Order: sequence, then structure tokens, then C-alpha cells
Amino acid sequence: MKGRKIFNCLICGVLTFAILLGTNVSLHASPTNYTYTYDFWGRPIPSPDAYRVTAFILGEHLGIGHFSNPQDLFIRDNRIYVVDTGNNRIVILLAHDDASHEVYQVIDHVLLNGAPSTFNQPLGIFVSDWGERWIADTRNQRILHIDEQWRVINEVRDLGYTLPEFEGMDFLPAKLAVDFTGRMFVQALNVNEGLMEFDSSGEFVGYMGATPVQVSPIEQFWRMIATQEQRERRALFVPTEYNNVTIDHEGFLFVTTNTGGVDIEPVRRLNAMGDDIMIRNGRTYPIGDLVEGTAAGISGPSQFIDVAPLPNDTFVAFDRTRGRLFAYDFQGNLLYVFGGSGNREGYFMHPVALDSMGFALYALDSRAGAITRFDLTEYGTLINQALALYRTGQYEASADTWQEVLRLNGNFGMAYIGIARALLRQGYYREAMRYFRLEFDWIGYGRAFGFYRRQWAEENFWIFAIIVLGLLIVPPVVKRVMRVRKEIMEA
Repeated sequence: MKGRKIFNCLICGVLTFAILLGTNVSLHASPTNYTYTYDFWGRPIPSPDAYRVTAFILGEHLGIGHFSNPQDLFIRDNRIYVVDTGNNRIVILLAHDDASHEVYQVIDHVLLNGAPSTFNQPLGIFVSDWGERWIADTRNQRILHIDEQWRVINEVRDLGYTLPEFEGMDFLPAKLAVDFTGRMFVQALNVNEGLMEFDSSGEFVGYMGATPVQVSPIEQFWRMIATQEQRERRALFVPTEYNNVTIDHEGFLFVTTNTGGVDIEPVRRLNAMGDDIMIRNGRTYPIGDLVEGTAAGISGPSQFIDVAPLPNDTFVAFDRTRGRLFAYDFQGNLLYVFGGSGNREGYFMHPVALDSMGFALYALDSRAGAITRFDLTEYGTLINQALALYRTGQYEASADTWQEVLRLNGNFGMAYIGIARALLRQGYYREAMRYFRLEFDWIGYGRAFGFYRRQWAEENFWIFAIIVLGLLIVPPVVKRVMRVRKEIMEA
């Protein structure tokens, strides 16, 4: 009997060890990237992965040698254009449906007036949907407008010869975007007056979209009473310099700045007049991390280096400070954060560029000389489907999809708000109030309550009618009855 008990204990121990071992193997076989969002109190809350790494692209694996300090990438259809700055070349990759990639073309020169002209540390590229390309050939101090055969259509350079304001100034174009009319919007190094705008023929038009300069009332007062010498010694207040520009499918420009923080707008969306039209209805503005921290010696606020607009009007911003990707919806609400700083899958050492192919994201790391591809998980797909359904007016389907999101992550506040908004659009105001209250969205709750109060008043109008009629009819009748009664008693 005693031996049987010992045997049973051994069997239980072996089974327990096997279960634990199997669990560890399973976890290690399916690594995840840390994903989180923020709750109502500004605390980071872990969430399921919205994206997963599906490809890690190195030049050596492609047979073209190591990418040397690559600084930009651009995606058009299934072609990925990589600006391999240190090697003075443009590498074009083809992306296949199975997330594999192959080299399509390597370009180290263009044809200028029939003769080869090489690049000198190019920093940016843009490709139109009709096949023409624009390259910011930075150290050659020029912008190249090129056709599909890499022949130069136009060359923009030496602005000092035509405009006195550029005399003696190096023209160092870094990033650029082109709209459907051929207008160029250029972010140039050491230019803090906004984007440089060129017409379709390459003529400089002017600056647009400069960031507003904010001077405190105290500083304004000191400048009023200071002498000329004192004013000259004080710091100058100038617009913040942009570090990148991206154009979305509607023709609006996303620009990012070299600074970040609560009082700064690190990402803006500009219209053709240079006005910021970004919607910021979220609990916080799109500024990146709310909790900065100093882990691994990294400190300071998030600094966005690039933006990737997605097909459903959401966008993802790439943080240079900590290598994280921040996804926001069209109202400016934070959806999820993933990535990080480090030398492992899904992390980055020096982020420089980000672009999208549909909902797939391609992130470029200049120090690692690598491109990382991220694809949506089931969780991320459901979130983007819910946003797209709401955007197209399919509110009931949007609410159902948000319920599926809550099944995977009951702590996702945006799902409650998404359901509440869908219910609000469908006229279910009382139910919308309940979901807004769960996420402490008092602005949404107030709107739903206002509609519910009006609806209740319309549905219960007969109660008010009876009360009014009662106030109009009952007092005269009572008065008449009392008078008749008095006359009878006196008689």
C-alpha cells in the first residue's frame, strides 16, 4: 500500500513537470512583442499584440551587401524603395504575399543629359502612382525628378542663383512628398520656417506649415522692458524644425518635429494652406508616451521621426527616443503601443523611417541596417475593422466587432467608447450612456444624456400634456364646486 502511494506521487510529479515543461516550450515557441496602452489615469496597461513581426530584412540576406546607414524607405504598391545612404544607392525590393522579399533593382546613378550622375548621401525618396520618382540627393544639394527609366526630368538646385534669400546658404533637402498636381513639399536641413514648397516645374513658391511660436507672458513682459542689448542676448524664439513629411491618400501632409512633450505637437496634419487640421479629441493629444521613465539610460519625451497613414484613416507614429510605434485613430485616440529600444526582434536601435503596405508596417533601423515588417494579429485586425466599419456608417457591425475586441481584451477602453459611439449613432442613447460611463468619457456621456433627455421628453409628451391640462382645468372646476357648495349651505 505504501509503495503504491509512492508510485502515485511519482506519477503526479512527472506529469506536473511535463505540463510545466510543455508550457515553457509553448511560450518560447511563440514569442510576443510587448504591447500596451494607457488607461483613464494615464497608467500603462498591457494588452494583446496588435502586430507581430513577419519579416526581418537584411542586405546580406538579399545578396546585395550590408545596408549602410539607410535613411528612408517608401512603398508604392508591392515595391519597397530603400534609400541606402551610406552606399549612395537606391534599392528596390519586391514584397510577395507570403511576406518574402527579393531584390528588384539596385540604382547607384541616374542619367542626367544622357550621362551618368551618381548620388551623394541621399536622404529621401518619393514615388508617384504614375511612376515618376523624386530623390533628395542631399550632399549634392539637389532634388532629382526622375522618370521610370531613371532619366532626370528636372533638377532643382542652386537656389541662391535665383533667390537672394538663399545666397550663401547650402540647400540640403532631406525628405519630400509630392501631391497629385506635382507640387513638392520639402523638408530641408537647417530650415525652421516650415516646409519648402515647389511647383510642378521646380520653382520655389514659398514656405508653408511653420509651427507656431509660443512665448510665455513673462518672456513678453521682459522683452518689453529690456534694452536692445539685453534682448539680443536673450534666447531667440523660432519655429521648430521639421524632421519628416508624409502625404496620405487624401493629399494631406503629416509632419513630425525634432521635439516632443505635453506642450509640443510632435505630429501635425496640414492642408494645402499649411493649417494644422489634425483632430485631437482623444483623452490626450498624440504625443507618444505619457510616462517617460529613464530605463536603460533613455530619458525625455517621445520624438516622432516618421508617420505611416493607414487605409482606414488611422496612423502610426515612429518614436525615435524609445523605438516604439504609436497607433492613433482618426479622432486622435491612442489604440496601442508596441516595439521598443534594443537589439532583438521587433525592437530598434536607431529608428529612421516607417511606411505601410496596406495595413502591414515596414520600419527602418539605420544602425542595424535592417527593415522589420509587422503584420496585424487577430486582435489588431478586429480593432481596425471596427474603426473602418464605423467610418463607413456601419454602426451595428462596428459595435459587434468591438464586442469581439473586448472578448480578447476586456481592459481596452477604446472598445467601450467605440460601442458607445455606435450605439449613439443608432439612437440607443441610454445604452450609450452606460458604455461611456464605464470608460469615464464624460463628454460622450453628456452628449448621449442630452439626446436621451430629448428622446424621453418626446416619448412622454402626453404626461406633460396631462399635467398642463390638469393645471388649466382642475383649479377652475374646484373653485366652481366650492362656490356652489357655499351657496347651497347658505341657502
